[in-house]
Amino acid sequence: MKKLIISCIISIFLMSCNVKQDIRILTNENGNTSLQFKTSQRYLLLPVEDTGDELKTELFVGNQFVGSYIIRLAKNKIDYWVPLDLSEWQGKNVRIDIPGLNESAVCLKEIKLSNKFDFDSNEKYRPAYHFTPPYGWMNDPNGMVYYAGEYHLFYQYNPYGTRWQNMSWGHAISTDLVHWEHLPVALSPDSLGAIFSGSCVVDENNTARFQTGNEKTLLAFFTHSERKGQFQSLAYSNDKGRTWTKYENNPILQHTTAKDFRDPKVFWHEPSGKWMMVLAVGQVIEIYSSPNAKEWTYESNFGEGYGAHEGVWECPDLFELKMENGKLKMGKKWVLIVNINPGGPMGGSATQYFIGDFDGKTFKCEAPSPVERTGGEALWLDFGKDHYAMVSWANTPLPCGEGSGEGLRRLAIAWMSNWEYANDVPTHYFRSAMTVPRELNLIKKGNEYIVSNYPVKEIENLRKETNTIENIFVENDYSIDKLLDNNQGAYELVMDIENQSAEIIGFKLFNDLGEFVDLFISLPEKKCYVMDRKSSGKIDFSDHFATVTSAPIEAKKAYRLRLLIDKASIECFEGDGEISMTNLVFPSEPYNRIGFYAKGGGFTVKKLAIYRL
Repeated sequence: MKKLIISCIISIFLMSCNVKQDIRILTNENGNTSLQFKTSQRYLLLPVEDTGDELKTELFVGNQFVGSYIIRLAKNKIDYWVPLDLSEWQGKNVRIDIPGLNESAVCLKEIKLSNKFDFDSNEKYRPAYHFTPPYGWMNDPNGMVYYAGEYHLFYQYNPYGTRWQNMSWGHAISTDLVHWEHLPVALSPDSLGAIFSGSCVVDENNTARFQTGNEKTLLAFFTHSERKGQFQSLAYSNDKGRTWTKYENNPILQHTTAKDFRDPKVFWHEPSGKWMMVLAVGQVIEIYSSPNAKEWTYESNFGEGYGAHEGVWECPDLFELKMENGKLKMGKKWVLIVNINPGGPMGGSATQYFIGDFDGKTFKCEAPSPVERTGGEALWLDFGKDHYAMVSWANTPLPCGEGSGEGLRRLAIAWMSNWEYANDVPTHYFRSAMTVPRELNLIKKGNEYIVSNYPVKEIENLRKETNTIENIFVENDYSIDKLLDNNQGAYELVMDIENQSAEIIGFKLFNDLGEFVDLFISLPEKKCYVMDRKSSGKIDFSDHFATVTSAPIEAKKAYRLRLLIDKASIECFEGDGEISMTNLVFPSEPYNRIGFYAKGGGFTVKKLAIYRL
């Protein structure tokens, strides 16, 4: 790109110059703009047009190139602001070149330096208890690890807009999985590319030789992505994840042919005495090993002939889970999670999994391939539209006071959106939330095992107020006109249902504006649990949003249904998480009424518990 030269030869380039506050705005004969200023305040506040053109914005400190960002700077109207943090360059001369932005752009009239950045953190669809970024765009959870009493959650983050771009690792920590503290961005794009998804581990034995003090080293493995391809890199932290240093010899692993080669999930395999890395490579998973986390050897691959292949495989995870038959411990099995986009059972993004064995080199799925297996169905972790990129935490302990310390809980979290419309959902200063953290377990169903996923027990600590109603008999319909006083849209429903003879067991959550979500269990012929959000509220932002999702369900006498509602989302669980269904909703006002209905017979709601969260 032609650089703008500010000197005595300005007239040669026919530069025009305006001054706003302490910012010089210069525009050349081609209509390209450059900003010049000396940093005296923490932020440069940049006005953004949400659907505007993506503009490459190059930053120079002194004469040194620092980095480039893709920002939708406002040309016609301002939708919101984003901050460019200048704190590390105080007192220095800064230049920002913005090709494609001419002097008529509205942002140039409003751009400013400031020591404060304010935004509305309580906007209408901001969840009350689900994790969201403070502002900007978020997608895949990354690098989850537990260390020194803290759960770390990193995530794909764009600090410069509410649409996908500028992939970095945002960062937050929690001591209880429900309250989160935002920390500075951990990893930002560099000369090797953007920072895509990956994982973190505790290097207990200092295999990478990065440890310098008493704290164990945290290792972060991530995908560098650039135009020429994707490759794996490494960073490390010796201060409990507060600051990170990228390994000087990155990349640590490259692929000779694959275009899609990403999302490393790393874990220590004790029997082998090595680190293992599982990677998504097109539509298969490749497995690598290393003694020191730096030098990697190819071991095997898995995937051809197994599972769904309608889209690219992403964000894999491989771990052991204990088998249980009731309360009887039955040994362990290995679970391989593979996220796919598109190709989910409800369209777009989804999470599939495989159960089998891993010997340190090869994962062997215990089920026959779809060619041999009746029906050939993939196994899905969630049957909603908005559950993707689920991966698990490393090193998570048992809850305080539970168990003898044998083994670890397997906790996971997912991005609560779908690539079919994630960029267009009707939020303002931020886009996307995570699901609540969930605990994964193996449950035996007939002759096979499935992976259940259920909200972590810590979520129950959010319950503030309880309203309980018992023995509601539903033969046709039964309505409750108010779930909670002053309902702000964040609550939980737990219902125990006993079926007498109903073929359809249903209920609708609705508001006074006539918007509703319909959930029902259909027992004739194809037995399924269904959620219909076609009349749920705001749906016009995407042709893919107004959908019906369904999951296969058993016909039985009793059902326990649990719903977590949080302003713009509903997470549904049946039993102990044998079925989960996660869907976004955007009602004009909270759903504060419920109407039960039955068809073909009756059922009894033995107990309905309503919790304000």
